[in-house]
Amino acid sequence: MTRVKDFFAGMLDSGKNVNFSKGKKKLFLAVVASVLLVAAVIGVVAGVKSRSNNSDHHADIQAITSAAHAIVKSACENTLHPELCYSTIASVSDFSKKVTSQKDVIELSLNITCKAVEHNFFTVQKLIKTRKGLTPREKVALHDCLETIDETLDELHTAIDDLELYPNKKSLREHADDLKTLISSAITNQETCLDGFSHGDADKKVRKALLKGQKHVEKMCSNALAMICNMTDTDIANEMKLKGTTTNRKLREDNSEWPEWLSAGDRRLLQSSTVRPDVVVAADGSGNFRTVSEAVARAPEKSSKRYVIRIKAGVYRENVDVPKKKTNIMFMGDGRSNTIITGSRNVKDGSTTFNSATVAAVGEKFLARDITFQNTAGAAKHQAVALRVGSDLSAFYRCDVLAYQDSLYVHSNRQYFVQCLIAGTVDFIFGNAAAVLQDCDIHARRPGSGQKNMVTAQGRTDPNQNTGIVIQKCRIGATSDLRPVQKSFPTYLGRPWKEYSRTVIMQSSITDVINSAGWHEWNGNFALNTLFYGEYQNTGAGAGTSGRVKWKGFKVITSATEAQAYTPGRFIAGGSWLSSTGFPFSLGL
Repeated sequence: MTRVKDFFAGMLDSGKNVNFSKGKKKLFLAVVASVLLVAAVIGVVAGVKSRSNNSDHHADIQAITSAAHAIVKSACENTLHPELCYSTIASVSDFSKKVTSQKDVIELSLNITCKAVEHNFFTVQKLIKTRKGLTPREKVALHDCLETIDETLDELHTAIDDLELYPNKKSLREHADDLKTLISSAITNQETCLDGFSHGDADKKVRKALLKGQKHVEKMCSNALAMICNMTDTDIANEMKLKGTTTNRKLREDNSEWPEWLSAGDRRLLQSSTVRPDVVVAADGSGNFRTVSEAVARAPEKSSKRYVIRIKAGVYRENVDVPKKKTNIMFMGDGRSNTIITGSRNVKDGSTTFNSATVAAVGEKFLARDITFQNTAGAAKHQAVALRVGSDLSAFYRCDVLAYQDSLYVHSNRQYFVQCLIAGTVDFIFGNAAAVLQDCDIHARRPGSGQKNMVTAQGRTDPNQNTGIVIQKCRIGATSDLRPVQKSFPTYLGRPWKEYSRTVIMQSSITDVINSAGWHEWNGNFALNTLFYGEYQNTGAGAGTSGRVKWKGFKVITSATEAQAYTPGRFIAGGSWLSSTGFPFSLGL
């Protein structure tokens, strides 16, 4: 329209000095009027069309935004912290363009969580550099936080990668197990960081500086885990309906075929009667290395094939760390009474529980056989870990784990112990892994004066975590130093370290060392309604359940179907990986 005006303005300007006759003038004015009328009509039509297009576009945006809001609201309503879940997603610019499914909501949530984790990492680094007057243990605890926060980032990034391929890369059940394990472990890591500051009043001041950030990440991870559980459980249920049978799951659990990821070389290694080591550790200098730590340091990083370290008979006085980059490591000893790795770090002398471990295995698919892991600090030194395990798909065969308080720290991820001996006093099997102990000897020993023995202290903090301690087909008893005086030192199957503590004892023999109440409280009524403690088909003088605690969370399991959920095949997805260890195992009841 502007161009039309300009055109005629130009004509009129240029015609200032032109003489029109009366008739020509009328003709000219008629032409001008016609052109203006046509232009006006075109302008009106164009305006109407423009407004119509804008209106349609606005309606489309509103529909997309409304649909995205509905998806986010639906995804968040099953979480433990729905307001945080919804507000976090809604605060993302153009989130409505990024959300078309529940999976999109989970991915977006995990990406936001990663940024929060990175912020926490820098907060800890700043505290280490700038905070004055830190005690030695506080410094250790802050470095523990850096380690666990770093692991959390790895777990979240792996989960995001796994989600992008969902549901096509693996079976739905494998996707579900892996995703639940990753986020369960991420939640545990936040708790572990804070637990390092629980030993004294000074520690608690540093804890306060970290509390808000760590708890925020924990809640974010909790929401992601709830959404993952909802999505995968629904998809698995729908798949089962379509197939109309549960036989496929049964076949998968009882399958002892080699896992797809196991290389041909590793299969030959595991099928052979003798395992050939890559390197040998010998204290007397007859091997490649004199210390286990040196052999681990020289091992390849992120190895996809098994790397075997033979540890010859001897006593190795060292603290050994197998970090997350050292994957597929195997420790092979010369027998549990011959190859001994021993240390004495403890909380009383300034360590954290996490850092007190004589051996810490974090790199995934760690294996150990025919070795003793020991912490000799003694009952008076409080928490002193012999073996800490955060390695996913890790297994231990014919190993001894010997200490007093907190002997075996099943920290996180999926773990399996077979034909092992675990001995200790207070909370001597503890942590928040998904751990199954099968055909093991579990012995309480004589504790310090006035102490009670607790076989387990499971640390599940979220009802959606796939974690817990399962003791199956084991023998629970007392060491020779406790037996004569066991009436003076009451011993219990466990107590709830955290709010959703979960422990199941099944098909095991239990001697009279166990108090008839079976279980003990942690502090008053804490967790008694939210924990889950189950017993199934146990035998022996200490197995009777008539005198057991009457807590809401305690249950005598009578259904084989319910008990089946806690077998290696189901609880740690054993059908997909235990055969790769070369160790004996049973997947079912």
